[in-house]
Amino acid sequence: MTPLAPILCIGSVLWDIVGRSDRVMKAGHDVPGRIIRIPGGVAMNIAMALRAHDVPVSLLTALGDDSAGRELLMEATARGMETAFVHVSKTYPTDQYMAIEGRNGLIAAIADAHSLEGQADAVIAPLADGRLGTAQDPFDGLVVCEGNLPRATLDYISTAAEFRAADIRLAPASPGKAERLKPFVGHKHATAYVNLIEANILLDTKLDSAADAARQLAATGLYRAVVTDGPNPAAVADATGVLSQTPPAVKVLRVTGAGDVFMASHIVAENRGLSGADALDFALGYTSTYISTETPL
Repeated sequence: MTPLAPILCIGSVLWDIVGRSDRVMKAGHDVPGRIIRIPGGVAMNIAMALRAHDVPVSLLTALGDDSAGRELLMEATARGMETAFVHVSKTYPTDQYMAIEGRNGLIAAIADAHSLEGQADAVIAPLADGRLGTAQDPFDGLVVCEGNLPRATLDYISTAAEFRAADIRLAPASPGKAERLKPFVGHKHATAYVNLIEANILLDTKLDSAADAARQLAATGLYRAVVTDGPNPAAVADATGVLSQTPPAVKVLRVTGAGDVFMASHIVAENRGLSGADALDFALGYTSTYISTETPL
């Protein structure tokens, strides 16, 4: 059997600092809980979830030449990820993310992705300079792109010759960065994985179901749209139609990274030959297990 080519995960690799409490929280609350530090960032979360299923992964990101960056490289290597194309900066520190989660979900978060944003050209350079591909001989595998990349870089990826043969999978990173993915609306080789809020931002609408949002995203010419809506039915749509599935009901113990796990699980399902409702069911089931446990990826 021919080995699978590594999936390129392009985007943020950083440290997540997450405070969790079992209390219902609002802005200004000061409550007991736990604070953990784990590898994170959208690209890293997706890569870790893929590696949990032994899918080969190559990271394209920017890290600082500091202890935090070196620790992340060690973590990635220990998990079996290829790191040969990671850009190590002498100028920028390693990025980081901070989140507060209560029993009622995510209360607030700040993503400090200045290193990635400032060095995005160096991050994607391997796809143009011959290390992974060129404009004349483009990379033809699966590429994960996410919304922590600058808008200008995502604009470029959406039309650049070196990406024309890739199977592009899009993660918005957050509702606040969903607009950065607008250049891909109508893209014939891109699949968008978004929640309902993010889908409405991309469409400039106020739809109230994942099925309607997925259908309208697919109608723009986008190859495929996968839309989630928390405990409500999720949907997948393409030119052939739309299908919907309700996630398993579970007690939610964590939410940071859940969308990334869902996207990776759907990719894993397809790599295993599943499609349609079966692939969606696999992704929803694996994500439900993730959010109902406190074990880091």
